[in-house]
Amino acid sequence: MEENRRKEILGLLQTNARYTPQQIAVMLNMEPADVEQAIREMEEEGLIIGYHALVNWNKISSENVIALIEVKVSPQRDVGFDAVAERIARFPEVRTMRLMSGTYDLAVEVHGRTMQDVAFFVATRLATIEGVVSTTTHFVLKSYKEHGILLERKEEGAARLVVSP
Repeated sequence: MEENRRKEILGLLQTNARYTPQQIAVMLNMEPADVEQAIREMEEEGLIIGYHALVNWNKISSENVIALIEVKVSPQRDVGFDAVAERIARFPEVRTMRLMSGTYDLAVEVHGRTMQDVAFFVATRLATIEGVVSTTTHFVLKSYKEHGILLERKEEGAARLVVSP
């Protein structure tokens, strides 16, 4: 299958992982069997590595704290940042991690039940890893948008207050 078709399928699945092959086939004017085969091949190749639900934690639980942690790392000979990054990525508290350019090296998203849980994780497990030079923790106070989707939708046409001098 041509690369552009695969990218179109990936884009649709990234927008909504619940689309069925039949729905995707209709949207892309393809045969459902071809879409099913393409998805299966992309899963086998590791292009599609999982599916997830996007949850608005703001509405369901106050027992979910998200922190964004800037981590400065001392790179190691022959492996750079990878050895430290792989070690950090194994912690179950770590949800997302990226190598960054700029003033810090790794951006780590951590989830915990409380701020104290996250602080304890950073102080006792993350900051003590050999090669970690420093950390800066930012607690998320509210999320407005995740994966391109607005979490709180205001009613369209809602009247704005008149501002007068």
